[in-house]
Amino acid sequence: MTTFVHDFTDGNKDLKDLLGGKGANLAEMTLMGLPVPPGFTVTTEACRVYLRTGAMPEGLFTEVEQHLRQMQHRMGKTFGDARDPLLLSVRSGAKFSMPGMMETILDIGLNDASVVGLGRQSADERFAWDSYRRLIQMFGRTVFDVPGDAFEEELAAARSIAGVATDPELDTAHLRNLVDAYKKVFREHVGRDFPQAPHEQLFLAIGAVFRSWNAERAVLYRRQERIPQDLGTAVNVMTMVFGNRGENSGTGVAFTRDPATGRRGVYGDYLRNAQGEDVVAGIRNTVPLAELATIDPTSYRQLLSIMQRLEQRYRDLCDIEFTIENGRLWMLQTRVGKRTPAAAFIIAAQLVDEGTITLDEALQRVTGEQLAQLMFPSFDTTAAPPPLTTGVPASPGAAVGAIVFDSAAAAAATEPVILVRRETNPDDLPGMIAAAGVLTARGGKTSHAAVVARGMGRTCVCGAEELRIDGDSVTVAGRTLHAGDVISIDGTTGRVYPGSVAVRPSAVVRYFEGELRAHGDPLLSAVERLMAHADHRARLDVHANADTAADAARARRFGATGVGLCRTEHMFLGDRRQLVERLILAEDDAARADALQALLPLQRADFEELFAAMDGLPVTVRLIDPPLHEFLPPLEELAARVAHTQALGGDPGHDGALLTAVRRMHEQNPMLGLRGVRLGLVVPGLFAMQVRAIAQAAAARVAAGGDPRPEIMVPLVGAVQELETVRAEAESVLASVPGAPQIRLGTMIEVPRAALTAGQIADVAEFFSFGTNDLTQMTWGFSRDDVEGAFFGRYLELGIFAVSPFESIDRDGVGELVRTAVERGRAVRPDLTVGVCGEHGGDPTSVRFFHDANLDHVSCSPFRVPIARLEAGRAACTVTGSDSR
Repeated sequence: MTTFVHDFTDGNKDLKDLLGGKGANLAEMTLMGLPVPPGFTVTTEACRVYLRTGAMPEGLFTEVEQHLRQMQHRMGKTFGDARDPLLLSVRSGAKFSMPGMMETILDIGLNDASVVGLGRQSADERFAWDSYRRLIQMFGRTVFDVPGDAFEEELAAARSIAGVATDPELDTAHLRNLVDAYKKVFREHVGRDFPQAPHEQLFLAIGAVFRSWNAERAVLYRRQERIPQDLGTAVNVMTMVFGNRGENSGTGVAFTRDPATGRRGVYGDYLRNAQGEDVVAGIRNTVPLAELATIDPTSYRQLLSIMQRLEQRYRDLCDIEFTIENGRLWMLQTRVGKRTPAAAFIIAAQLVDEGTITLDEALQRVTGEQLAQLMFPSFDTTAAPPPLTTGVPASPGAAVGAIVFDSAAAAAATEPVILVRRETNPDDLPGMIAAAGVLTARGGKTSHAAVVARGMGRTCVCGAEELRIDGDSVTVAGRTLHAGDVISIDGTTGRVYPGSVAVRPSAVVRYFEGELRAHGDPLLSAVERLMAHADHRARLDVHANADTAADAARARRFGATGVGLCRTEHMFLGDRRQLVERLILAEDDAARADALQALLPLQRADFEELFAAMDGLPVTVRLIDPPLHEFLPPLEELAARVAHTQALGGDPGHDGALLTAVRRMHEQNPMLGLRGVRLGLVVPGLFAMQVRAIAQAAAARVAAGGDPRPEIMVPLVGAVQELETVRAEAESVLASVPGAPQIRLGTMIEVPRAALTAGQIADVAEFFSFGTNDLTQMTWGFSRDDVEGAFFGRYLELGIFAVSPFESIDRDGVGELVRTAVERGRAVRPDLTVGVCGEHGGDPTSVRFFHDANLDHVSCSPFRVPIARLEAGRAACTVTGSDSR
């Protein structure tokens, strides 16, 4: 029989699949002998049963009752006792951390009778009534979807009546009245009285946490973080400890290192006379954790000792939640902490220096996504105006945008926006994802806004206390700003500027460009060290998609070991379009040959520059791929011009000829029409001209003492006979160019049929390169340009796609074609070189797949080359990384 409930004494940190991250870590801390309140975990399996069937698993509540009796025995208290009640907290806890996305309910077990007993037992009636009002508020909002604003309005009214500014200033009488007001709110919205039976409260709370797995914000967060939607959440039921019992109590969050910069030291927030939700919500501004040394020296010393033990145990930055009740320290949670990209690199290098982890493990502590974020620009403060205010630098970066004051406005915006709030809550997630940056008046580095923004790599400034937000305006430093006004926020310094501040290139980009040295800079030194190890460990080479010598030179500076895709059609743009028009309008072989002869020297010069920039490295040149009509004016534009000229009695001349050609070449579905290899077979001499230009450019480089290594790639091959025909013509041309080096010929695999007949094609092709953009379109049967705006959003919402198949490789469909082609191609030609040249080549998740599929190289845009290099190294390391999700 399946066991659905486990005591904290039963598990360890390696059981996250079953117990969730929070439950597994609570069990680990219990195993270490740390002061963890007694409790138990309802497993993720129970949640999956509930979500699948809509009912609790059979026997679940019997197990809960058994574990509850054990808790009562340990604590010497009874759940539901009116004189000295045992109270519980109920918290979600999925395998991967989802801060604020699911539900927590505190003070379960309080009712009209036990609140009196709690007040007497604690000799603090105010504390008892404060706990009761918190329960009604959390329970109503979480279990019965009572709007949070309904409770907040009553709380604000209570403060107003009492003439106080903060919640802790409300006295017992005011809190009693507030409880009555909350009960009325509950009854009005739910249609029943607040439940007085403690066991009913507990069972309803467990169900609510299970349901919160499918809350809109939770689904959106998992999609954003690429967390599987079918894991389910565990539920942790723990004995309540109270940080709101007076000035010698409190709650806080601690980090074993600074999650923003990676610096060693004491970091975190503490809030006196409060419960944990007050810190995370950012409703009240906290004090730095270091001040706890003065407030409660004994608890502070104990906390520092525990922090050190936890970091040694987890071998990584730890994020810790704790409560102090009447001077006694309790540990409520720990996890591998979320951190900024800069901190991730710095901490990984530090832990290697400290002998805690190996370089292979350090590679698993950083990601390509984090490196990409480090390559974004920052503000040029030399040209910045004086800041309006300075808040807490919660998540680094430079963000410029128009002010919006609510999540819906941010999500609907078409231009960059800054989401400005008093504090954020989980319902603001859609706006946080859409916004360029987040600015809050309240909260610290551990508030909801800070934690979520850091996890997403979104720029964030919190706790800018001078902000006075009133509806659609905010006043700061005597200046009032309205929705739509532009501001700039610096998540590294916490400064907030009026208007748009200029940005400067990232220091990491300047390092890759060779403009900065790494020595002496902690971040650049860490990047240099980990990139060097990634290159050492990688099996995959990283090439670049580059069409010009400038692009190729930059890619080489960024560490590319070749050009995996040079798109020759890009060489026909600009002033050269008229030569393509001549080719299209040619009425006989002689006119066509003249047009091609005019293009030859231009292509040759382009290739010569490209080969010089990549001297000694392979350059794969793709012969022209798109339909020729793409080089002509649009049909509608030409038709309008011709009609206008004719209406005026004029001769449309050249425009008329172009219109005739465009109509002749018009296709209902150009993606599946006359393009790629088909174009080379139908337009005599087109491919031959390009091959000749490549060979002549290579010969010129050899004559100049260079080492050109060109390769010719034929696009859109679906049948081996197509490639045989092109190869025969190409070999004839190459043989006619004196001094040309050996030039390999291969093909792109973009058509599913090519993947399935790869064994036949490998007889003729010396290399394959997967064009995964077209292969994805043709495998799924849709056009990227048409469908991304039409229905992809709905497909993502329904879970049909976890992520767009154009962003990350579709392993089960397109990926299977890749594996099939590699296996069948190498069965015929064992030395077949295989790469990928779609933008998937720069996607971190896809790079790992291509490593596993035994490709030789990936190719991506120059900017993404370092990202692909890092991921190629990570893919080659078999050690398991520390996951901060």
